Amino acid sequence: MEEQKNNPLHGKTLERILVQLVDYYGWDELGYKININSFNNNPSINSSLKFLRKTPWARQKVEELYIRTFAKQ
Repeated sequence: MEEQKNNPLHGKTLERILVQLVDYYGWDELGYKININSFNNNPSINSSLKFLRKTPWARQKVEELYIRTFAKQ
């Protein structure tokens, strides 16, 4: 537990991270910040989650944006 104490992603699911980012930025802005087809073409939470779970580099970008956006709150 000590290792996770300062981890802003601890206890957050990928779905919750994505929902918060979409609520905060909207799909258009999110697609601009992270250029992923599932954010730019007919976006949905489910299709984006499928892609992010299979694509480590994209998931990393989403997690980094989440940290930059919400870690200071």
